[in-house]
Amino acid sequence: MPGDPHRDESQLGGVHLKYLHHCPRQLWLYSRGYRPERGNELVALGETVDETTFTRRRDVDLGEAKIDWVTTGAIVHETKSSRAPSPAHAAQVRHYCLLLERRGITVRGGIVHYPLIRRTTDVPWDATARAQAETDEARARAVIATDTTPERLPRSRCRSCSYTDYCWGD
Repeated sequence: MPGDPHRDESQLGGVHLKYLHHCPRQLWLYSRGYRPERGNELVALGETVDETTFTRRRDVDLGEAKIDWVTTGAIVHETKSSRAPSPAHAAQVRHYCLLLERRGITVRGGIVHYPLIRRTTDVPWDATARAQAETDEARARAVIATDTTPERLPRSRCRSCSYTDYCWGD
């Protein structure tokens, strides 16, 4: 079926990769249309940070993914409201690099911006990063393709997750 991330490689976006690294259950639920993040305060904060930071840049919409912006020399930029860098953020940037490369663009790397703590993290783009991005895609597709919901993470890892009510509600 077109547009189904189970079967259509072009439909795997950055959020899928971020959720893969955060929680496979979250990825599985998201891929099936469950979207509790729409009412989550932390998601709203992230959207506000994104809209009010780096206002002179423009999103790059690839269809399946939306990159915050790309600068000259094909450097991918992603803005996060988090106060701590996460492997999920770098995975998302690597995925964007892979998507651009597949479109014939020579990518040099990426930068994750954390405006609330005034830090950046460089995300290299080389053969190792490409292999990791491809592995992450395969892992995400495997999670999405399973017929049963993945196990919950320990509750301590679910702090401030918008999917908590689904996973831990009574």
